[in-house]
Amino acid sequence: MIEPTESEDLAELDRFVDAMVEIRREIQAVADGTFDAEDNPLKNAPHTADALVTEDWKHAYTREQAAYPLPSLREGKYWPPVRRIDQAYGDRNLVCSCPPPEAFED
Repeated sequence: MIEPTESEDLAELDRFVDAMVEIRREIQAVADGTFDAEDNPLKNAPHTADALVTEDWKHAYTREQAAYPLPSLREGKYWPPVRRIDQAYGDRNLVCSCPPPEAFED
């Protein structure tokens, strides 16, 4: 569920709506067969800068479609540091990065 707060300005809300409209277009492209059902920008999102620059590109869509689905994203683009996270794997294989309990003795 998306719930913007009153702290979001109109430009940010417009950017969000544009993103939702583009996501719907990509869904329709998959439904129409324009994008492959298994290899498309939605299924492989998010695309990191590293993936776009260093990986041998074997996708049916372009790097530009992956990086900038909207022209407005060229300015102020947020580059995710990692690809999609397998949350179920993470839940089953928890790695604690906190200090041991002994570190809090004193």
